[in-house]
Amino acid sequence: MKRALRLAASLAVTLVCGVYAFRDTHWAEQWASLRAAHYLWLLPYLVILGLIHVCRTLRWGRLLSGLERVPFRPLNDASAIGFMYLLVLPFRMGEFARPFLIASRSNIRRSAAMTTVVLERITDGVFVALLLRVLLFFVPPGAPDVRFVRIGANAMFSIFFGGLLFLLFAAWHHGRAVALVRGAMGWASPRLAEKVAGIVDAFVGAVKQLPGPLGLLAFFGWTFVYWGLNGFGMWLLATRGFDLPLDLFQSYVVLCVLVVGLMIPAAPGMIGTFQAAVRVGLALFLPGELVRGPGLAYANVLWLCQTGQQIAFGLFFLSVDRLSFSEVAGKLDEEREASEARAG
Repeated sequence: MKRALRLAASLAVTLVCGVYAFRDTHWAEQWASLRAAHYLWLLPYLVILGLIHVCRTLRWGRLLSGLERVPFRPLNDASAIGFMYLLVLPFRMGEFARPFLIASRSNIRRSAAMTTVVLERITDGVFVALLLRVLLFFVPPGAPDVRFVRIGANAMFSIFFGGLLFLLFAAWHHGRAVALVRGAMGWASPRLAEKVAGIVDAFVGAVKQLPGPLGLLAFFGWTFVYWGLNGFGMWLLATRGFDLPLDLFQSYVVLCVLVVGLMIPAAPGMIGTFQAAVRVGLALFLPGELVRGPGLAYANVLWLCQTGQQIAFGLFFLSVDRLSFSEVAGKLDEEREASEARAG
């Protein structure tokens, strides 16, 4: 019953975002733009997506290096398959994929690997929210929906920066952090408080096994390269593939708005939320007529390239490793249920 409700809620969000993205769209202009697009530019964009995958894989490897130095091949297999599951499975069940897969390819425990995934999320959330807040200073205040973009950036920063502060406090005062969680939740349910405190205790213990300063410096370096390639690739496809008058600065704003939009939980594949977020970002700089036609055509091709690349990489390495999609998905489902049982 709980799964059905979650699926219905995610589909409802997708429907609402899809209606918003394609309301008053100019279908004839969008179709004409798709036919007139310069699809040869998909080749360099797909190469950039491949480089983005490599950067993301190497970045994760730097976080894991404090636990074990995993060779590139098993690290890449776990990354490619894991990111595919994150994209296609509902309820964000795919978050468990990389820790599960890397644990089967190394001596790293799943709980410790999950810590690195959470730290990646927090780092990306803080980085993108800060970047968007800085870039918005140079966006005209009268731009459409800019007020809502600021609200989204502030909310994203508050959530992820708050999580980062708690982790820093917990790493500095391990015992106090665990006691704080136990005391804050104990009034509602002593049993639940003990479970959550145990999770925090294990999580902070894993945080202390992160790599040293040079390893963290490399992690942040790959983070800058990763996001830099993302924005550059979106600019390249927009300007060369669809002749949209976006400069590089504006493309990075669209990227940040897209990331904020994808924080909204929706159906697998991010369809609907993806197009809606790109539309909001483009509308900050382009006239409505251009956004509703070539702009949405660009958003659809961008979504198809990113989704297709992740799925293709994942299926390829599933085949190479002779794994079954349903078998891995079933184990991830069991892992999620076990995690929910421990938490509640």
